[in-house]
Formats: sequence, structure tokens, C-alpha cells
Amino acid sequence: MSQQASVADRIATSPIVERLTALHPKLIDLSTDRIQRLLRDLGDPHLRLPKVIHVAGTNGKGSTCAFLRALLNEAGYTVNVYTSPHLVRFTERVRLNSGPISEDAFLAVLEHCECVNAGRQITFFEMLTAAAFVAFAENPADATIVEVGLGGRYDATNVFPSPAVSAITPISLDHVEFLGSKLTQIAWEKAGILKPNRPAVCATQPSEVMETIQAEATNVRAQLATEGTNWKIIPDEDSFRFCDGNHDWELPRPTLAGNWQFNNAGLALAALSRLEGFELTEKIAAHAMKTVTWPGRLQLLQRGPLLQQLGQRSVWVDGGHNPGAADALASEIARWPVKPTVIIGMMQRKDATNFLKKLAPVVKRAACVGIPGNEGALTADSLAVIARDVGIEAEAFKSIEKAAADIAFSTESPVLICGSLYLAGIVLRENN
Repeated sequence: MSQQASVADRIATSPIVERLTALHPKLIDLSTDRIQRLLRDLGDPHLRLPKVIHVAGTNGKGSTCAFLRALLNEAGYTVNVYTSPHLVRFTERVRLNSGPISEDAFLAVLEHCECVNAGRQITFFEMLTAAAFVAFAENPADATIVEVGLGGRYDATNVFPSPAVSAITPISLDHVEFLGSKLTQIAWEKAGILKPNRPAVCATQPSEVMETIQAEATNVRAQLATEGTNWKIIPDEDSFRFCDGNHDWELPRPTLAGNWQFNNAGLALAALSRLEGFELTEKIAAHAMKTVTWPGRLQLLQRGPLLQQLGQRSVWVDGGHNPGAADALASEIARWPVKPTVIIGMMQRKDATNFLKKLAPVVKRAACVGIPGNEGALTADSLAVIARDVGIEAEAFKSIEKAAADIAFSTESPVLICGSLYLAGIVLRENN
């Protein structure tokens, strides 16, 4: 077992994690009441955080946060970042300026929050969020980036009365059991992060989504700027232009793969252009495009036993898991000279049919797997049936390794591992 895997297991199996997960009967219970109470008892650490950039949306939240961090770091600013979920280890969620919080510090701040909570009902994510804000208050930085966990309006992160900037990434159907089955319902939830008289930026959206967000911005008097109206991205093969009223920058293609990253980069630039007291230059932005990193988002594997098993071919890992992510992924794959074989695993609560339907025209075949250690995952057999129903040649395998062994002997195509952040995390943990 790798050192990274042992760290991940240490956190996941620690007694405090077991105790905290037992404090609330539901894994997800959207409300800000419990965390607001805990934060008050902790001395309101979230109100002591500088320049909060709050990021909501369905797809691209993590990548946008990565661009924000890279841009600010390149400009010489210190940044604390809270994201979710983690891929390899819990500590990835709480990033102090120098890197992920140490496992000892992570456990210590969780124990402090647990003590202050005094056994009252609270979800595990709410406790993690409170712990992150305590860690940030104790380790001040120039700016704070906070990614919404689920939704926005009733998400545990939505406790900032006056964020420096709010950002909304592209919205599509996901988590319908919590947010609603209509895009307008989901958009209303996401728009809940908008705050009175505070600047906000929004990526390009379907018309009904944008109308909902604009209506909420008007209702709360937020200062909303939108892609296409207040700024635009003009992509080229190896570069892109970011244009707004004050900038016309020619920037290199980001190191994050996928043409959708042009727009995520643009959203981050638009947000920072509205961050008071912070300055960027075209040169700084250009360098940030070449240094930005975000694992599990169309990431090319560089090492590990899986790569060795699959031989001399490219192996990509992507955690996208909803139809919107599949749309973007399919658009990128369509540019590849050879159709990939996909190793895919998905959760039961995800829309596997429409995810696979988007990929059907651009993939060679699907090797379907379960997600190890996750009881909420679709079985390999069930996923293979769905894949065949949408026109993809598919076979079920008992493990990722068995799927890879079959691919190694049956095809020379590139391999894309996709369908779940949980699956991406397992692959990266075992192959980095």
C-alpha cells in the first residue's frame, strides 16, 4: 500500500470520524441552522476570514477554484482553499497556503469542533466545514476560496453575509433528489449564494437557468456580471483571449485538459477582476495558466501499476458524473484521433443513462466496473446493461484490474476512466 493510501485510511478509519458520522441520521440534510449554531459557539471563525470567494455550480467548481488559487498565488497572494470531495485523502479538502493541512492538524481541529458541538445533531460535512473555517481563522491568508458542497442556498458553506465575490459555474441536472428535477429549481438553489450589494460572476447558462439567476440577483440586489455580456472568451488551438471592459489578454492554453477549461479560467479571471485590492497582470495570468493543477479532471496518468498493465497507450482519468460533464467530455473526445475504450463506474443516484448516451457516439466500447468499497455504486452488470441500451458495446468486469487486463489484449485504443469522482480517487490513490 502506498503512503498516500495509508494516510487516507488513517483519517477515514479514525475514531473521531466514526463518532462524527453517527451524530446525524442522514448523510445529507441541507440546512444552515446546525452549522450556524456551531459557528457561533466556536466564536464565528467564518466572519474573520479575509476576502471570501464563494463558488457554486454543477460542473467546473473545483477547476474554477484551482484557477483562482493559481492566479492569486502567481500574483504573490496567500490563499486558503476549502473544496470537496477529496480524491485521495480527507486533508485535500482543507488547503492552507503551503498545501493540504496536515493529518495531525486536521484531526486536532475536528476534535475541537466535536467538543464544542457537545454531541448535538450535525452532519459530517457540516462538521468538516466548521473545522475548515476554524483552521483558516487560525492560519490567516490574503484570500479565502470556498467551494459549495451541494446546492448553494442551504449548503453548509453558505454562511458568509458579505463575500468578496460569488461565482456560479455551469449548471446542469445533478443531485435531483436534493435540489429538484428541473433546471430552474437547481438554478434557484445555486443562486442562493448571491448576496446584497456584493459582486458576482456567472458562466454561460441555458436560458431558463440564466433567467432564474438574474431574477435572484435582482431580488437580493447582487451586482451580477455574466459571461458573454460583461466578458468573453475567444479560444484558439493553443491560446485564448480574455476580454472585458478593462482587459484584452492573450493567454496560453491551460495545463488542465479539455476545452471547457477556457471558460473556467475566464470565470476565475472575471471574479478576480472584481476582487477589491488585488491586482493581476497579463504576464501573471499567463504563467498561472501553465502552473494550474487539479487532479481527476481529464488527467493523464503518468505512473503506476495500471499504466504498466495497459502498456504503451494514453490513460486518462476524469471524475465527471452527470450529463453536463458528459457533454463536455464528449466534445473533447470527439477531437481525439482514435476513439477511447472507457472503464466506467457510477453511483446509483446518478443519471447513468443520459451520461452514457452522451458518450455513445465517441467511445469504442465500455468496460463496466463497480466502485470498490462503495455500497451506493451501480453493479458492473447493471451499468453494462445501461450502456448496451444506449448503443455502446459493453462488458462487465469484477475489478478495474480485470477490465484493464482485457483491454490490454483486445485493443490498442486510448483508455478513459470516468463516471465517478470516487472511482477517479481510487485510481489516483493506487497509481500516483
